[in-house]
Amino acid sequence: MSRKALLQRKTKETDIEVSIELDGSGKAQLDLEDQFLAHMLESLSKYASFDISLKATGDNEHHLIEDVAIVLGMALNQALGEGPIDRIASSTVPMDDALVTVAIDLIDRPYVDIDCPDPLYHHFLRSFAMSSGMTLHVVAVRGFDSHHVVEASIKALGLALKGAVKPRGSLLSTKSKPKVRKS
Repeated sequence: MSRKALLQRKTKETDIEVSIELDGSGKAQLDLEDQFLAHMLESLSKYASFDISLKATGDNEHHLIEDVAIVLGMALNQALGEGPIDRIASSTVPMDDALVTVAIDLIDRPYVDIDCPDPLYHHFLRSFAMSSGMTLHVVAVRGFDSHHVVEASIKALGLALKGAVKPRGSLLSTKSKPKVRKS
């Protein structure tokens, strides 16, 4: 079973193409001007062991960061497919002054509660979670350097994703998978 996705999104503000392979080796091929965003995506790829290829341009930093998160979240959701996964995972990552815990549930009931001192990366995490359908909690236990808090958050998210996407033999739920009626 191949757990991959390729998505493209072009708006007036951004032009993004992303491919993701969940059963990868943590390789990131990134073509975008925002170097901090590239660093965060490389960290996410490495810590999740996802192979991510992304090419993105945007008219400003906010639109680029938001739309990359949206497309990446949609690609994650698509790559997961229908097979049962471990679904729930958490990770705590220290980075110098920062200590951040991330807990996720890939249940397709999006919800976010995020401690992040940087409004752009708070928005990145929220957009990623909402477009992928995950429940995401980010708790900054401590940290005074916002760069370190953001980076620890992304690394912890990657480690949690690595655990949550692991295939399993049966659905992890006390409920059956909901059936959606098509009209």
